[in-house]
Amino acid sequence: MLVPLTRQSFEQLIPVIATSSQYAYYWGKFPDFLKRLLISVVAVVVILLLKFLLGDGFDPLLFLLGIIAGLYWFWSPVYWASRRNIEIRRYKYSGFWQGRVLDVFVTEELIGTEENVNNRGELVIVENRERRLNVEVGDESGFTTLLQVPLRRTHKGIVPGQIAQMVVMSNQPDLSRITTNSDIYIPRLNIWVSDYPYVQRTVFSQVSRQLTQAEEDDYPANRVVKTRRRRR
Repeated sequence: MLVPLTRQSFEQLIPVIATSSQYAYYWGKFPDFLKRLLISVVAVVVILLLKFLLGDGFDPLLFLLGIIAGLYWFWSPVYWASRRNIEIRRYKYSGFWQGRVLDVFVTEELIGTEENVNNRGELVIVENRERRLNVEVGDESGFTTLLQVPLRRTHKGIVPGQIAQMVVMSNQPDLSRITTNSDIYIPRLNIWVSDYPYVQRTVFSQVSRQLTQAEEDDYPANRVVKTRRRRR
């Protein structure tokens, strides 16, 4: 099922200004906060040096820049989330997509490397790996897509055959070529398969409730959904 969305509905689902969940995503963990705080401190020090070099003539401007720089740790998550929202809102057309989970599997992905020195003084490279959930969804038209996200405990109930919903984006008026998609919602479990929370979830759930019941009524109870084996 693919229902075109009006531009107004799309902009309600994906706002320009960061939502609280998007702000929390870019707030990150404590090391991320320390990194932003360090940037703020360095920026303020640079502005103080400029004040010393330029004299009193630029005090109003430097004072304003000092406030902005000093609060970088606080406002930067809003900036990065809003910038990401603006990028996705550049697509001209969108739709509410509903299909099924086709396959679910877990992989270990390389997320970074670190250089350390062992007891013998040798430089070694340590790989940082993370377990990730891979969810493949599709519909009867033949459209499929795979979303990979960090593995969470709430994901354990996801199985092939469950209804999956998301917002899809395209530059084609008839949505014949889907370019990208949002995070995935599993209405039966009331959970999201998500890394970055693109959509306004309260708005999305209103549309979801209207479509889920109709799809459940039309879906045969004895239908078997075949899982697809992951290629090695």
